Amino acid sequence: MTELSRLERVDLRDIWQTEAQDFTPWLAQEENLAILGEAIGIELELEAQEKSVGPFRADILCRDISSRSDTESMVLIENQLERTDHTHLGQLLTYASGLHTVTIVWVAAKFSEEHRAALDWLDEITDDTFRFFGLEVELWRIGDSPAAPKFNVISKPNDWSRTVSKAARKISEGELNPTKANYLNYWTKFSEYVRENSAILRPQKPAPYHWTNISIGRSGFGMAALGSTRDDWIAIELNMADDNAKPYFYLLQDDKNDIENELGFEVEWLEMLDKKTSRIRFYYRGVNPMNQDNWTEQFEWFKEKLEAFDRVFRPRIQNLDANDWDDENRLEAGGI
Repeated sequence: MTELSRLERVDLRDIWQTEAQDFTPWLAQEENLAILGEAIGIELELEAQEKSVGPFRADILCRDISSRSDTESMVLIENQLERTDHTHLGQLLTYASGLHTVTIVWVAAKFSEEHRAALDWLDEITDDTFRFFGLEVELWRIGDSPAAPKFNVISKPNDWSRTVSKAARKISEGELNPTKANYLNYWTKFSEYVRENSAILRPQKPAPYHWTNISIGRSGFGMAALGSTRDDWIAIELNMADDNAKPYFYLLQDDKNDIENELGFEVEWLEMLDKKTSRIRFYYRGVNPMNQDNWTEQFEWFKEKLEAFDRVFRPRIQNLDANDWDDENRLEAGGI
């Protein structure tokens, strides 16, 4: 009979004596922000520690890089190594008023029922420019193993119901036409499929457009799933949207043969000289995203190809440096 060990709860203060000197610096490390991000479904990039917002100093300020554009929203993280209190709740409201568009993440050892209810209420009454999460942090170990952190989501925004109710209002007010309503339904079902079937992909909140966004782990980059009801195709893409989009595109294009060999298929390299952005795209033609009879087939195609993009492009874009690109070399090679 196989012998099993027991999980042992570890007191937070055994590992982190103070919030400011121990827990916050630990959480601000990239690998630990990734653990927190996985718990709430957001990919985080550190912006600052001890950031002044109004009269207070926020513990950690990040960017939500799960985006198709260069306009990632801010994520503010406030920590407590004890039970939640009214002082920290007041600070969170001050931060929200000062940042205007923000995701607030309140991490604590224990949430009181009234503070959990307060976050639920804030998520209900605010629009989608604000999101509030409450997480309890725990430490566990097995035998003599190092302690391992676990974040338990106590309160979170119901993005799906918030999006659908907002869309319903727009339909009734004549702001959301049937095509947009169909896209919203399509990407909502796609998001549900991915969350149930992929451990890698992190789709953003569905919206009534012909695309939906998926994070790839670096600010200024993003993946997207797209569909055209007019031309009968679906597609995936990697997009580059910041000031260095063109150098990044050229550096990736120099590795075109290896990239396409690793992907197992050829892609379209869209330089887009008249725009700031550049994109790399792959199509599945002859399929209509509004044909519900083969949605499962479409969603599985998206999942398979997006996971391939993530596997091949993610390590490359993490190491891209725009300074490695020399425009003169491209001129000599007959480029721009």
